[in-house]
Amino acid sequence: MKYGKFSGNPITEWLIDEKSGDRDMRLVEKFSYTDPDGRVWDAPKGSIINGASIPRPLWSTVGNPYTDDYRRASVVHDVACGTPGVDRKEADEMFHYACLAGGCGLLQARILYIGVRLGAWSKASLPEAPISKNRLLFRPMMEVRGLEEQFLKSKLDAMSVDVRALPKKATIRELDAIIERHLKV
Repeated sequence: MKYGKFSGNPITEWLIDEKSGDRDMRLVEKFSYTDPDGRVWDAPKGSIINGASIPRPLWSTVGNPYTDDYRRASVVHDVACGTPGVDRKEADEMFHYACLAGGCGLLQARILYIGVRLGAWSKASLPEAPISKNRLLFRPMMEVRGLEEQFLKSKLDAMSVDVRALPKKATIRELDAIIERHLKV
């Protein structure tokens, strides 16, 4: 149990909702992940998940939430991020180890961790309303989404270069130092 373990495979059903682009799923059965410290991260039956913690602009770089060896990790991470009282940073660290437990390689898990940390940062730091340079006129949403996507991708690309230079035994704290250095804007 070096990286923790999952309770099995999540059983889900797709939900139809025009507002979400049919991206949401509901857990049909309870699912969980036990991290390396023995903490159990539950995803109760009925939980709605959508992989939202991987920002959509990063899907072309990192991957979308429903493919690859991090799918199970995205389930428990989604639930953890939506659970009152759960610290987002702790949930993101759990996601890193859950990615490794799910079969991701070390580099992939590190880049995914950076992706969810970048997602948390962008949600907390970037303005929700698109505004112009002079803060008087609103810009079209398409223009803002394109700029945000370019910005997030450039940050992820720059961080990924530094992550690739880390030794195998690097810690989460060393990943966090890279993230902090690049997000000082």
